[in-house]
Amino acid sequence: MSSSLPITPLCQLPAGTTARVFQLTGDDSFCQRIREMGFGEAALVTKISGSTTSLCLVNGMRIALNHRAAMSIVVEHLPAQAR
Repeated sequence: MSSSLPITPLCQLPAGTTARVFQLTGDDSFCQRIREMGFGEAALVTKISGSTTSLCLVNGMRIALNHRAAMSIVVEHLPAQAR
């Protein structure tokens, strides 16, 4: 996979920023669980707050993720006009 837009782990996304899930890392079990929660590839996610625990909005639901989980979700920053 490649992207011309900046990519970072979800835990590093600034609060109040919306990004697109670019890639899930981790074992198959983790990836399946996180997809079932709505964090599938190409899903839009807004980080509401947090650093140790990330509070996110995805598919209209607020979901809290621990740092390890948020580190395993790689997001693609969206251009300002797409937010």
